[in-house]
Amino acid sequence: MGKNVGNVDRILRVVVGLVLIALVFVGPQTPWGWIGIVPLATALVGFCPAYRLIGINTCGLKR
Repeated sequence: MGKNVGNVDRILRVVVGLVLIALVFVGPQTPWGWIGIVPLATALVGFCPAYRLIGINTCGLKR
């Protein structure tokens, strides 16, 4: 399992994940905000299974 998420992509995923999780506590307070754990986890790990299936690699590392 190599990394396939680049730095810019990771930052965007962290921001989106935190915003979605914040919706659980502020705003409409719906449980759908917990879906923000997915982008947050993929950003922290640096690997996205969906990217592997599609064949996308935003990481600058050579294979």
